[in-house]
Amino acid sequence: MIISRTPVRVSFCGGGTDVDWFAESEPNGGRVTSFALSRHIHVTVNARFDDRVRVSYSKMEIVDDFEELEHELVREAMRLTGVTSGIEITTIADIPSRGTGLGSSSTVTVGLLNALHRFAGREVSATQLADEACQIEIDVLGQPIGRQDQYAAAFGGINSISFTGEGVDVEPLDLGDDVVERLESEFTLVFTGMSRRASSVLSESPEDESDRLARLRTIRTQADEARAHLECGDLSGLGELLEVAWQAKRGITASVSNEELDALHDRLLNLGASGAKLLGAGGGGFFLVHGDTTLRERLTAELGANHRIIPLSVDFFGSRIIHDGSE
Repeated sequence: MIISRTPVRVSFCGGGTDVDWFAESEPNGGRVTSFALSRHIHVTVNARFDDRVRVSYSKMEIVDDFEELEHELVREAMRLTGVTSGIEITTIADIPSRGTGLGSSSTVTVGLLNALHRFAGREVSATQLADEACQIEIDVLGQPIGRQDQYAAAFGGINSISFTGEGVDVEPLDLGDDVVERLESEFTLVFTGMSRRASSVLSESPEDESDRLARLRTIRTQADEARAHLECGDLSGLGELLEVAWQAKRGITASVSNEELDALHDRLLNLGASGAKLLGAGGGGFFLVHGDTTLRERLTAELGANHRIIPLSVDFFGSRIIHDGSE
């Protein structure tokens, strides 16, 4: 049995500038400042006695031919790796695997590829895992998503990730232990209780295309500002930047936010947050919230009954094989 463990991601700033149409047309490309969260999706791959394929996730499929699989990410990962029969695949997530704004779908793809490659006897690099995940999701399946999630999941750590027509560049940020500890104590995730697939939000047409482009250019600049705040340990400035980034993001399309999300955002600020930004494409998922070290306690006391409160912890490993029964 092979087991891979792959982290989801949290994006501080820059989300939306990693889509190809923007990154390839802008002179400076796109950029995201993000980190891998120690919440994972585990994928197990095990040999079967027969040649059938069994896949277990929120439902279970057993097919004679992998082409019959409804789970398109599994189907295409099997096709790409050449592992197409006589296996059982199971995915287990620490958090819901869709609609959370944490890049879960891409995390599944990266983890699948890692486990299937190892099952076939191959060790592959983080770059190859991310590239192949993008190939499956964007090129093969035609999803209108960007490329940040796949690279964050594959590499792990805290990174500045650049996107251009020439490709993707992942630059790890060299932060001191004290900054990482403060990062983990001052930032919190608050689940909205709503979820929506990123592709459904990203595929919507904005009312004003020129306004969307201007907002994305601003968001791209904010990714550089977020990196600067991290590198100098100015987490208060980063928290305030989250608020500015949210205001730029929420006007990109009408479905990024709604009255319920706006009300929760305002309540977070009233409880003492210096900034709060909805992660991912919008429409639901998690708010990333910054405040002093006492804020999380207040959030738990006031919102914990209706909203899941999750502390931050950074995963510095990225996608890795944690069990290889063939060794």
